Amino acid sequence: MDSGSGMAISTTDLNLWYGTFQALFDVNLEVKPGIITAMIGPSGCGKSTFLRSVNRINERLGYVRITGEINVYDRNIYGEDVELVQVRKQVGMVFQRPNPLPISIRDNVLFGYQIHGQGKTASKSDQDDVVEDALRQVLLWDQVKDRLNAKATGLSLEQQQKLCIARLLPVKPRVLLMDEPCSALDPKGTEAVEELLWELRGKYSILIVTHNMAQARRASDECIFMLLGKVVEHTETETMFVTPKFEETENYIEGRYG
Repeated sequence: MDSGSGMAISTTDLNLWYGTFQALFDVNLEVKPGIITAMIGPSGCGKSTFLRSVNRINERLGYVRITGEINVYDRNIYGEDVELVQVRKQVGMVFQRPNPLPISIRDNVLFGYQIHGQGKTASKSDQDDVVEDALRQVLLWDQVKDRLNAKATGLSLEQQQKLCIARLLPVKPRVLLMDEPCSALDPKGTEAVEELLWELRGKYSILIVTHNMAQARRASDECIFMLLGKVVEHTETETMFVTPKFEETENYIEGRYG
């Protein structure tokens, strides 16, 4: 691959097996920087598997085997010289269910910042600035600024999910991966998180897996359709929903299967 492609994520002939089951087949993808890219497709098509490969969560399972290449900003994240800690700093991940730590809101925001070293020597006022900046970025500051020492688990689900995004920001990731980040939220919470995605767009490159067709259409610039572990179509979101190129894409979008 051209080492100067400047893509947020690019993959070359990516294959992945869970034991003997092949979940990804020759995935060649380029995810542009600074935009929101949605990944859609029926359950079991490889969307979450792909996402978990981009920050190397899959390899915690001893029976996973991967071939091919994944580059994040032109660096092969499976290269021998690449430290896992560096990958996780650059590539943040948000899961389906909010998973705040059972500690204060403030300590949640500072958690990764302190683990990764920057926060260990930071003064209290520097830490305060980091907390405020992260919470402002996720549109949560005004709601929680007077109760930063309250337990994060007392927040609403929508607020918890925003906090989980805020927790990633102090280590200055370039890519945010989101695995169905609204699936546990009600419509109002979903709308709030989608609004947040547009706020974060530009500062970060965002790849979101969603089952929700309407959400994919509302909350992304480009869309990737996957089926049976393969990429069928990748184009601008509006183009995919109005004039899909392939029959399989059209069938999925029209709700004929999946």
